[in-house]
Amino acid sequence: MERMRIGQDRHLVLDFLADEMERIWSSFDRARDKEPEVTSEMSELLAAKLPRHASEIFSVLRESMDILDSSIAQSRPRFLAYIGSSGLEVGAIADFLTSSYDINHAIDSKASTLLEEQTAKWVSEFIGYGEAIGYFTSGGMVSNLTALATARSAALPNSRKAGNYEKVAIYASSESHYSVSRAVEVLGIGTDALRLIPIDENHRMSVRELEKQIERDLVEGVIPIAIVATGGTTLTGAVDSIDKISEVARSKKIWLHVDGAYGVPAAATHRSDLFAGIDHADSITIDAHKWLFVPKSCSLLLVKNQAMLATTFSHHEAYMPHEEEKYNPVDLTLEYSRPLRALKLWVAFKTHGANAFKEAIEKNIELAELTYQIASERHNFRTLANPPQLSITPIQFVDPSHSDSSDFNERLCKKILDDGRFYLSTAQIDGQTWLRPCFTNFRTTKEDVLSLFDVIEELASSL
Repeated sequence: MERMRIGQDRHLVLDFLADEMERIWSSFDRARDKEPEVTSEMSELLAAKLPRHASEIFSVLRESMDILDSSIAQSRPRFLAYIGSSGLEVGAIADFLTSSYDINHAIDSKASTLLEEQTAKWVSEFIGYGEAIGYFTSGGMVSNLTALATARSAALPNSRKAGNYEKVAIYASSESHYSVSRAVEVLGIGTDALRLIPIDENHRMSVRELEKQIERDLVEGVIPIAIVATGGTTLTGAVDSIDKISEVARSKKIWLHVDGAYGVPAAATHRSDLFAGIDHADSITIDAHKWLFVPKSCSLLLVKNQAMLATTFSHHEAYMPHEEEKYNPVDLTLEYSRPLRALKLWVAFKTHGANAFKEAIEKNIELAELTYQIASERHNFRTLANPPQLSITPIQFVDPSHSDSSDFNERLCKKILDDGRFYLSTAQIDGQTWLRPCFTNFRTTKEDVLSLFDVIEELASSL
């Protein structure tokens, strides 16, 4: 139907977008003076009813860009909250191609299926995981859910049919990501079966406490399903002792999953020693839309044993072709409608080279170390006892006239957000509120770190 095509305006539209994307990408290299407000005109636009008739495409595109420009974009260098994306330019171009071709990875899609397999192998090589297969998902939540579903199948072979018919347990750090708890809930295992193991002085899972909990469970007839080691916690960037945890997992024949959604790319850097033993993991989650800088969504689940994925997810449908002894991707993944998420990372590796990613990650780690150093040297700041393991550096502003440092830093963070020069978040660590700068953007510089301290001190003085 001709009305559903752009038609003769295609070249004009692409030329228009080329000019606009140059403006947009250039703007991402600079911090904004203030985060945007939603104007009354925009509120009216976004409350309008369903359009029944056509509009001129250039007008629609301008409205779209106005909306996006008035949104919080994580791509800018002073977005230091949470664990953001960087919106790598070639990744955005690859997303345009992916959406245009609209390939569905439920079935074998020929060359693009091979591309996904190749990209997974590249990531595995990059982090030192060794021989593995992998599939791209919408995010760390789905990757962790897929891994734990597979671990359950390994521990309870009849669980697809009978459900959770045994007393079971999954083990994770008390500072593991909430997606682990959510996965346990969604799988019907229940959070009563989630053993949150205490952390040590470095905010890593206590291996001794893990061993004691497993022994208690075995005595009580509980079946361990999986141990989840965190490769970079959201709160402090701590990396669990994967090597020691893997020894426990192997000795007890328990599935070891590494939730490295944020931190595992650092295994390719000078911090590789933190990830010793990662090659012993049965599965790993990596969010390429975090510390491999590509746009969302681009998470990857790596596994050693493809057969266990098939045991967990494979099935036969009358409408779906299925060759003997060859699985469709849908037989190995949770999702049916699954786009080609791997292309953006494949293009990024090919365009920039793996070494560029390694250097960018190391630069982020250096910025975290610089933040720790500056805060340690200034009397009005407090740091955690140990330097950052990765690229998260919690800090507190200390004001002797305020006895409640948590309340003060909570109000200070709100003032920073209202000010708009930086976007920062807080974290509850050891019962206190901390400011939590996180560096996962290749655009962030040393000058941004220095400016951050200037802004914090300026705004703190007015509280």
